[in-house]
Amino acid sequence: MAHLKLKGLRKSYAEVETLHGIDLDIQDGEFVVFVGPSGCGKSTLLRCIAGLEEITAGELWIGDQLVNEVPPAKRGIAMVFQSYALYPHMSVAENMAFGLRLAGFTKDAMKAAVARAAQILQIEHLLDRKPKALSGGQRQRVAIGRAIVRKPGVFLFDEPLSNLDAALRVQMRVELSRLHRELQTTMVYVTHDQVEAMTLANRIVVLSAGRIEQVGTPMELYHRPVNRFVAGFIGSPKMNFIEGTLSGPSQVRLADGSNVTVTADSGRLAVGAKVTVGIRPEHIVASATRTEGAVQAHVQLAEHLGDSTYLHVTVGNAPEPLTIRTDPENPLNTGDTAWLVLPPARCFLFDEQGITLP
Repeated sequence: MAHLKLKGLRKSYAEVETLHGIDLDIQDGEFVVFVGPSGCGKSTLLRCIAGLEEITAGELWIGDQLVNEVPPAKRGIAMVFQSYALYPHMSVAENMAFGLRLAGFTKDAMKAAVARAAQILQIEHLLDRKPKALSGGQRQRVAIGRAIVRKPGVFLFDEPLSNLDAALRVQMRVELSRLHRELQTTMVYVTHDQVEAMTLANRIVVLSAGRIEQVGTPMELYHRPVNRFVAGFIGSPKMNFIEGTLSGPSQVRLADGSNVTVTADSGRLAVGAKVTVGIRPEHIVASATRTEGAVQAHVQLAEHLGDSTYLHVTVGNAPEPLTIRTDPENPLNTGDTAWLVLPPARCFLFDEQGITLP
């Protein structure tokens, strides 16, 4: 195993800077996930760690070694790509052993390493097959096996499940979690899927436009996002945002004239300041009956999924509909008027710059 330390890491292409001074510590044996929208720099950062991209400025340490100028093959890392990158003319066993053969391992050593990796991944029965005879999930296991045989200090995963269907992605997430527990090796994983991030990570690194927005455990990011960007990115369906103005201490007036109470401390803002109320879909209480303090809404669409119902509703003239996850027995349906209760303790409050108010 090995720990990673990034100090002021920057990456530029000509005059365009894509990573803006990344500072990050990843501990031995930790499973860290880089997550963010397309173009945020997460794959570029992973490739800098792998040595596939040259670092423009800053320092990258793997263990006690500064590796800025160390070639990829000597960094003690192994990378699993989105595309599997298997040799079609080789068997599974030959694909897994290929890197060891280049490194001069004996046949017995290669055979033992491949057998161990195949056992861990439960693909012993596939060793004689060619990649064309494998499913997508099996091919990804082979790609991971090829990394395992090298016994790296750090595993790097670049969106490895993107090519799989939904059911296989769920299965492979379980397999990757089990693999991490068994190997206890440092793993760095890139994905745009925040569900993958929440289910796999010890810690999540949320990136935006080449900068780290927040680092924390999945539950820290879910319950205590530092800004609107993180709040909207973590959670599925994403957090609802309602624009308004501060009408008093912890009171927000919405565009339709209704008022929402929050527990956040708005003391540093003046009355009339523009703010945003954030609340997650599972925390809104939707009813067909009006209650005191409820906000009126119109149900645009009711999605009945069996275990739950998703209501997509509009409040006044707000441009964006709200999503509500409610009980499957909720009587509200498409076209109905709904009355929404927003529990104050469940509401986040963001200032005009998108910073979370405590």
